[in-house]
Amino acid sequence: MAKALLGYVGGPDPRVLAEMRRLQQRVQDLESELVRIQAENDALSAAAARHGESLLDSIDVSKAEPALT
Repeated sequence: MAKALLGYVGGPDPRVLAEMRRLQQRVQDLESELVRIQAENDALSAAAARHGESLLDSIDVSKAEPALT
């Protein structure tokens, strides 16, 4: 009876197993995307450092337009 109360009557639910596999694949996909984005960010940071100035330094404040008027 305890097994019935816990949901083990017919073995593992195939829908739960399929959802778990789908979620595990999604986690792997997101981890891969994170590694790719981190590598791209590192490359962009290195390129910016080679040029000697940051993006903020290149903005001409005297020509800036007001955000809201």
